[in-house]
Amino acid sequence: MKTGFYTHPDCKRHEMGSWHPESPARLQAIEDQLIASRIDGLLDYREATSADLTEIARVHSPGAIALIRDNVPKPRLALAGDDPGAAAARHAGYYPLDGDTSLNAYSWRAALQAAGAAIAATDAVIAGDLDNAFCAIRPPGHHARPTEPMGFCLFNNVAIAARHALDVYGLQRVAIVDFDVHHGNGTEEAFIDEPRVLMVSFFQHPFYPYTGVGSDARIHRNAVNVPVPAYTKGDAIRQLVSEQWLPALHAHRPEMIFISAGFDAHAEDDIGQLGLVESDYAWITRQIMAIAKQYAHGRIVSCLEGGYNLSALGRSVVAHVKALASLD
Repeated sequence: MKTGFYTHPDCKRHEMGSWHPESPARLQAIEDQLIASRIDGLLDYREATSADLTEIARVHSPGAIALIRDNVPKPRLALAGDDPGAAAARHAGYYPLDGDTSLNAYSWRAALQAAGAAIAATDAVIAGDLDNAFCAIRPPGHHARPTEPMGFCLFNNVAIAARHALDVYGLQRVAIVDFDVHHGNGTEEAFIDEPRVLMVSFFQHPFYPYTGVGSDARIHRNAVNVPVPAYTKGDAIRQLVSEQWLPALHAHRPEMIFISAGFDAHAEDDIGQLGLVESDYAWITRQIMAIAKQYAHGRIVSCLEGGYNLSALGRSVVAHVKALASLD
């Protein structure tokens, strides 16, 4: 398998305060663990290219785009020898978008590079240049609604990439798999009444953003939302994947699969209370790959979402990427 690995230095420059769990250290932890596991040399490393506004606008309203673009604080001059983290820390302040989502001087550029990575990976996989790809990007995306950013997320990277596949390449059926601990409300909202898109997910409930269930579950025929209680472990997750996700995916016969790869359902991640471990992420990935092989020529683009315990995040991404590259 030829697996691409997309990232960009600007994705480390976006930050929302030293206290914030969605930090630049997340990407460094992934890079360090890939090196420690000795699989970094087996991946095709590629630097992301910036998305343009027409690509963003396939998912997000002009007002949502302007809210981010027009409120980024002005950067101070960088000092000689600055690394990305030090440069990001010397900003002119933060602009709060909600209680846990802010902009710094580099957030606009980082958001464009994150979406651009997902688009570039989609291009390369559809062209057959790569079998599949993982995008180590931030800010994450699956809470970003078409009309507003929220929940650590600015632009919805997976939704933008999926819309790119539909609108530019004319794919008729794509699937979005979301295994973050939180419901991907922004992604779901982006594809309401879109029969070409099937979204499958599990998520802790009740939990932020308190969507995807009851009267808020506005998609029925093209979403399989599986809320699970706190302390659900990997064996129960594997069962629901087998019994609920896989039949829906087989019925949809996707021509490409996109993954919102959040790793905050890990047992060591304190942001949630689920009990997955690395082997569970590898198993889920292999199930998705089998579907992709059967219907989609193996085409998968996976994008980082959550995951805030740095050690667990790095190990889980390695398990996920090893499975994508058929190295496990």
